[in-house]
Amino acid sequence: MDACVFCGLISADSARWIAKEDTAVAFLPLPGEEIAPGHTLVVPRRHTTAGLLDAHPDDLGRVVDLAQRIAQKMVDKLGATGVCLLNASGPDSGRSVDHLHLHVVPRYPGDGDDCLPWPTGRSRHRLSTDPQVLLST
Repeated sequence: MDACVFCGLISADSARWIAKEDTAVAFLPLPGEEIAPGHTLVVPRRHTTAGLLDAHPDDLGRVVDLAQRIAQKMVDKLGATGVCLLNASGPDSGRSVDHLHLHVVPRYPGDGDDCLPWPTGRSRHRLSTDPQVLLST
């Protein structure tokens, strides 16, 4: 896992830590990479290669729990009026690191909605079957 930047930060204990828990950790991005003051990354300690797609369910639950607690602190302590939770998983998602990570981005009055993780284009991919049939449980 040495090639994974997040695994490297965790093993070297060299991040700007917000929280270090048994299963998940949270840290600030590199200086100058923040989307907003307080922007935090939350990752599981256990490595994943496809993010959300191959994360252990227990790890995913702990990461989301930690992200929620950090989001609440952003509102309570930083004066944020909302948060954006951003994730890209899988090779064609635009992800930058092959390790599950959630960006918890505080939003402040006047920030607008430009933080929303909504693709700007539409996929040209076509399915041969109705997605409702394929996705329904």
